[in-house]
Amino acid sequence: MSAVPGERDALTARLKAYEGRPAAVGGVGKDPVNAPMIRHWCEAMGDTDPAYAGPDAVAPPTMLQVWTMGGLSGHEGRTGAYDELLGLLDESGCTAVVATDCEQEYPRPLRPGDEITFDAVIESVSDRKTTKLGTGYFVTTRMDVRVAGEVAGTHRFRILKYAPAHAKPPARRPRRPRPVVNRDNAGFWQGVAEHTLLIQRCTACGTLRHPWLPGCNACGGLDWDTVEASGEGTVHSYVVMHHPPFPAFDPPYAVGLVELAEGVRMVSTVVGVPYDKVRIGLPVRVEFRTCEDEEGALVLPVFRVVEGEG
Repeated sequence: MSAVPGERDALTARLKAYEGRPAAVGGVGKDPVNAPMIRHWCEAMGDTDPAYAGPDAVAPPTMLQVWTMGGLSGHEGRTGAYDELLGLLDESGCTAVVATDCEQEYPRPLRPGDEITFDAVIESVSDRKTTKLGTGYFVTTRMDVRVAGEVAGTHRFRILKYAPAHAKPPARRPRRPRPVVNRDNAGFWQGVAEHTLLIQRCTACGTLRHPWLPGCNACGGLDWDTVEASGEGTVHSYVVMHHPPFPAFDPPYAVGLVELAEGVRMVSTVVGVPYDKVRIGLPVRVEFRTCEDEEGALVLPVFRVVEGEG
């Protein structure tokens, strides 16, 4: 936001003119408070409070916003004022948004069968603020939830609508995270450093295992040796990583669960084809890559799609 002070003052005045304007009038909950939704909420949250079940059940207070949600079709009671305010902020360069906090009050419990109504108002727009994210304005809305005209809950929701600050590019590529090496898996990483893929083998029952463990998960035996894997395998499953972004990586990229020819599975990056061409069943072969940064060399096993596939 590079507007001169006079323009900023004028914008602030225009924004503050929205304070007190209704954002929703006469909203009606699409469903009454009901036991199935309460049960789903409690199961998802792991809340086993007996107050939320049985013939005298009440709804968890923190479910307050659930009963006001409009779903994909929205609510008819929206006035458009809130969208106008956000549009004005967009025009001023405040195109990014982040939710900052939520406050709720519960004057009265909600019970199955309650029909709720609600109204919402743009309660406040802050002066221009500068944060680590950028410069913008805090916008607070307040929703009053009622049952038979009686206030049952108040929900305040605050966002920061801001112009993103320009981040300075790093002076050098960030350090790639190092694998955790301990006494149980040190042999595996030593093999990788020598461009060898080693698999643990129980000397009691012959079961192969990966990742490396101190004991056999088949027979419990504690003695083991290793076999060198051929490095051949197929993609058993995979995900494409987009978020969260890590500075040392370049998303999007594919991470595969590779089933080695020996029967064990290993997680690593799949390379050699675009991320959106990775498929279950693709044949791959291990490849050892050396990454260099200020901490020195790091050798990692990745899996390259066999030439001619993908």
